Amino acid sequence: MTNYLPEDLPSEPSTTETTDPADVASDSRGWAVAAHLLPLMSIYIIGALIIWLIKRDEDEFVEDHAREALNFQLSVLIYGLVSVILIIVIIGLFMLLALGLFSLVMSIIAAVKAANGEPYRYPLTMRMVKAR
Repeated sequence: MTNYLPEDLPSEPSTTETTDPADVASDSRGWAVAAHLLPLMSIYIIGALIIWLIKRDEDEFVEDHAREALNFQLSVLIYGLVSVILIIVIIGLFMLLALGLFSLVMSIIAAVKAANGEPYRYPLTMRMVKAR
């Protein structure tokens, strides 16, 4: 039986992981930051989806960050729906509060990474939208 460590697991390939942060244009960084922060402005999935659809063929850095933000927001939506159902047994209320705080903190961290020209992968995210 082979034991796999987390770093041995196959992950989605991304060319931005080898990109030097200094090589990323400031315009690209701005779009990537917007993809992470628009959900905080009550635009939720729509903001990241629009940026991903517009920029996915133009800029690989923005496409990667927008796709990641879109996947994260879809995951948060699913976790939120489960939490709402679990309100019946009280724990759902606490899960919703924790989910809101988690979403806020992770979005800010991702925006800072994007502003620095670095790649970022949200934790606990279901990768539903795949790279081409």
